[in-house]
Amino acid sequence: MNNSYRFKRIVVKVGSNVLTRPDGTLDTTRMSALTDQLAALHRAGVEVILVSSGAVASGRNELKTQRKLDSVSARQLFSAVGQVKLINHYYELFREYGITCGQVLTTKENFSTRRHYLNQQHCMSVMLENGVIPIVNENDTISLTELMFTDNDELSGLIAAMMDVEALIILSNIDGIYNGNPADPASSVLREIGSQRDDLAQYICTGKSQFGRGGMLTKCRIAMKVADEGIEVIVANGKRDNILPQLLAERSEVVSTRFVPAPRTISQVKKWIAHSEGFAKGELHINECAYTALTGPSATSLLPIGVNRVEGEFEKDDIVRIVAPDGEPIGVGRVACSSAKARQTMGQKGGRPVVHYDYLYLD
Repeated sequence: MNNSYRFKRIVVKVGSNVLTRPDGTLDTTRMSALTDQLAALHRAGVEVILVSSGAVASGRNELKTQRKLDSVSARQLFSAVGQVKLINHYYELFREYGITCGQVLTTKENFSTRRHYLNQQHCMSVMLENGVIPIVNENDTISLTELMFTDNDELSGLIAAMMDVEALIILSNIDGIYNGNPADPASSVLREIGSQRDDLAQYICTGKSQFGRGGMLTKCRIAMKVADEGIEVIVANGKRDNILPQLLAERSEVVSTRFVPAPRTISQVKKWIAHSEGFAKGELHINECAYTALTGPSATSLLPIGVNRVEGEFEKDDIVRIVAPDGEPIGVGRVACSSAKARQTMGQKGGRPVVHYDYLYLD
């Protein structure tokens, strides 16, 4: 099959404001248009994983509740009803092209252990190998507020890293990341964002979408992390006609924001660890010597002599935060011993690494 596009495997994340009308109802016309584009990419040989919002908004329109629900109950109820409606609509749309799609519902906890992570990876790999398009969404019916993804941007970043894709395309309802308020005619889209991103936060509006949980600040944070892992990230307007084939075309000039990928990729284990900060069971506070060594140009493990404080209770292979002498977290790692052992050996010379370099990710 001839693939004339730039990438062979991509994640496409479609936000709530792309798939819903202003009144909160599902925009079936837009869904159909996006499915047409995804089907064209699929038939050209591009492996596509779709991370789709819209379930809660879809369910909200179906039900008129008898009493006011708290936010968790409402999300569980609306997503339980809306997810059925959403996936059935995708199923029928893709079936018109002779393409099979499959539903993958996940939770943040499913990424917290390496075993669960690999199980999900295997599931989606088998789907792609058999020509099935995975449609991924958070399982809001069993997710509690403190264990939820920030939004589907965070989920799509995790999926992109896990599935070793070449590009993550985040479709929103504006053309990209602006250098000011998008509503201001004087603002323009930042077409490319490289490694120098220190001043980026000052440009970004912090408002959230009407039906989603995240905003542009979340998108930027996720995009920068994914780009640092060697994956190209594009933020574009999902309401533009034929946006996906245009973005994937060689020498594409469609208005969007491209996060330039780092020239080197990192291992699959480090990709998992990079997105695992939310699962950290404790903290390792390090001294100045360890900080200098870890942030230097050479690959370095965290040794017991570099640890001066241990916070929390954890077991071997749990995820922990690495905290600099000034109190700022600088990374995460999979710890090689329990918290009791770490306290016993901290500050001592010799001994095995507390966190080996192969299982250490620094921001």
